[in-house]
Amino acid sequence: MRAFLLAAGGMLVASTALGQTARRDPLPPTRPFIGTGGQGHTFPGATAPFGMVQLSPDTDTGCEIRQCYGHAAGYRYEDPTIQGFSHTHFSGAGHSDLGDVLVMPVAGDDVKMDPGDPAVRHSGYRSAFDHAREAAGPGYYSVMLDDYGVRAELTAGTRVGVHRYTFWGKPAHIVIDLRSSLYNYPGKVLWSGLHLRPDGTLTGFRETRGWAPGRKLFFAMRFSAPLTDHAFVDRDSRIPYSGFAGPGRGSDAVAEKLGRQLEARLDFGKLQSLAVRVALSGVDEAGAVANLDAEPGGFDAILASTRAAWAKALGAIEIDADAPMRTSLYTALYHSLLAPSVWSDADGRYRGPDDQVHRAEGYTFRSTFSLWDTFRAEHPLLTLIQPAQTSTDVVRSLVDSRRYSPDGILPVWQFAGRETWTMIGYHAVPVIADAYLKGIGGFDAREALDAMVASATYAPYGGLGEYMKRGYVPIDKEPEAASKTVEYAYDDWTIARMARAMGRLDIAATFDRRAANWRNSFDGETGFLRARKSDGSFRTPFDPTAINYGSDYTEGNAWQYSWFMPHDQGGLFRLLGGDAKVVAKLDAMFDYDNSKLDYSHAEDIAGLIGQYIHGNEPSHHVAYLYVLAGQPWRTQERLAQIVASQYKPTPDGLSGNDDLGQMSAWLVFTALGFYPVTPASGQYVIGRPFVRRATLALPNGKRFVIVADGLSDANRYVGRVTLDGKVLERSYLTHQQIMAGGELRFAMQATPNRAWATAKADRPYSMTPY
Repeated sequence: MRAFLLAAGGMLVASTALGQTARRDPLPPTRPFIGTGGQGHTFPGATAPFGMVQLSPDTDTGCEIRQCYGHAAGYRYEDPTIQGFSHTHFSGAGHSDLGDVLVMPVAGDDVKMDPGDPAVRHSGYRSAFDHAREAAGPGYYSVMLDDYGVRAELTAGTRVGVHRYTFWGKPAHIVIDLRSSLYNYPGKVLWSGLHLRPDGTLTGFRETRGWAPGRKLFFAMRFSAPLTDHAFVDRDSRIPYSGFAGPGRGSDAVAEKLGRQLEARLDFGKLQSLAVRVALSGVDEAGAVANLDAEPGGFDAILASTRAAWAKALGAIEIDADAPMRTSLYTALYHSLLAPSVWSDADGRYRGPDDQVHRAEGYTFRSTFSLWDTFRAEHPLLTLIQPAQTSTDVVRSLVDSRRYSPDGILPVWQFAGRETWTMIGYHAVPVIADAYLKGIGGFDAREALDAMVASATYAPYGGLGEYMKRGYVPIDKEPEAASKTVEYAYDDWTIARMARAMGRLDIAATFDRRAANWRNSFDGETGFLRARKSDGSFRTPFDPTAINYGSDYTEGNAWQYSWFMPHDQGGLFRLLGGDAKVVAKLDAMFDYDNSKLDYSHAEDIAGLIGQYIHGNEPSHHVAYLYVLAGQPWRTQERLAQIVASQYKPTPDGLSGNDDLGQMSAWLVFTALGFYPVTPASGQYVIGRPFVRRATLALPNGKRFVIVADGLSDANRYVGRVTLDGKVLERSYLTHQQIMAGGELRFAMQATPNRAWATAKADRPYSMTPY
């Protein structure tokens, strides 16, 4: 019997596995396939909110490194075959790793142990599949494996993944491939092991030298039927371990195999179905077994528990909008709740940045921090809908990571507790400051501030020594110097804000001065941020449209980075010559003719509207700057343009990498009608809503309601805004106003209101007055 019914596009609509009550599914419309094509890099598989396990199909793990960009999440919608189902994935990252503990069901007598060609049917153990027989929803994935006639279903709890395979009476086998990884290459797997215990539990581990070097992962696996035979193979030596020493043969011996590139073939005889429960741990195999025991229950029990968790998490926002927008928004909210993921075991133990085991006392240690992306909107969204749990866990995890870091600084881009040193800035700093300034507690603020200062004064990192000496990062000493200068300056401003709130005026004064350093790399003559050399001159030749990795800017050019001083837009506007010239420059950016430019060499440059690049994060606040320049109706026009061209409820519905929820969080905020242009300011700039009505169920028990009267494609302009029935003339909300509950009401109309929120006094925060 089919466990799930499908609608067009593979959308999950009902579940007989959950009984007749499935017709009244409490989950809102959510389509995990959004972003699995194009440049989105999402995965469709099963996971719990912030779960350690992301159990998902991999369509190609053997690609050459230069060709793996499109397969960063393991699955790509256009691919014709599935290699297997692995237990760890990033959602929307621009780089990749993971794809751990790949499992593939095989039916019949001929069991191949090599994965085969991803484009060829009947090649290796992989299988062809058809999207018409594939489904996905929060906590669930299913597909028919056509080569074997096996139905695969996946679900996941916090630290446990559960597979259910229907064989319909055919000889049933499981292939486990510890060689397989995402972004694979020879020698990536340093060491692995398999241990079949007397009680039938299979445990194992592997260590990889990938994006995070020396990463260790352990697992424990149990089956709903006894083994009849098995083989472990080390591909380095091609010597199999044969001879069964497990349950069903009257032996208490332990079958064990250690090697580098291990595979296992597990045989179960003829079966109707088989369930496989798998738990992960970053600590040891005993931890994986304990995590398996901590989440008991079979497939249906874990599925029901996880769907209930998703119903609660997605229920934080009730949305009334047209069906395509509602699906896009709930999927965006879903993608925003996947990371930072749980990394500590059920007993609190976790493996930290020093590769040692520590214990999280009174909180859950989180990892998977894509901070260069997520400090902008993803983390501010969590402070609204999950402050007590997620935001407190995040801050404590960041601070504890610094405590155990060999370099003594906060994470930059961390996963599985290990640092990758990817991207720039010290953007754990605004995440901590934003949480503290919003009144989110549960962590030691003094230790957190010390960690922030230590990260901002660590001279060996990213040209910081030169930055502290000169007030800018010189390009002849450090690559991507222009970007680093402005990102450091913003991070410094957030340190000053938090220090002042704590009464540490000495620290505040130091970092207030540093927050103005962005001006040292801004060229008033050209009106662009530029890289400066040690002698003080700007580097030439200069082309504001040029994008070359490792040069003056990080994944962008002067057009995008010349707007990145979110804490001091007033200062920027003065340098540019005032509001009118700012608006003209913004228009020039959005309307730029790119027809003679070639960005094919730049993987992350996607979603272009002129020189605005929505598929990459430095542009994400730019459309809101018309508001700060006194023309909010222009922001409303640009937001309509961005939402219409960059998001849709289809596999290619994300214009760029979702980057662990940042692209999705941008859409959630924008659709509600406001956006955190300057995290740690406590303010949200008002744009325009894309929903008829939305209700935020706030963690303090209050409700904040957004209503858009007269919203339609024609009525795209804001005519009037009221907050709790009182006319709101200023162009921003405060965090306190939202958390107090109440109603924000927009009156939408077909023509711009050129009088609303144009006064300088009604504009959001800036370090320099407008």
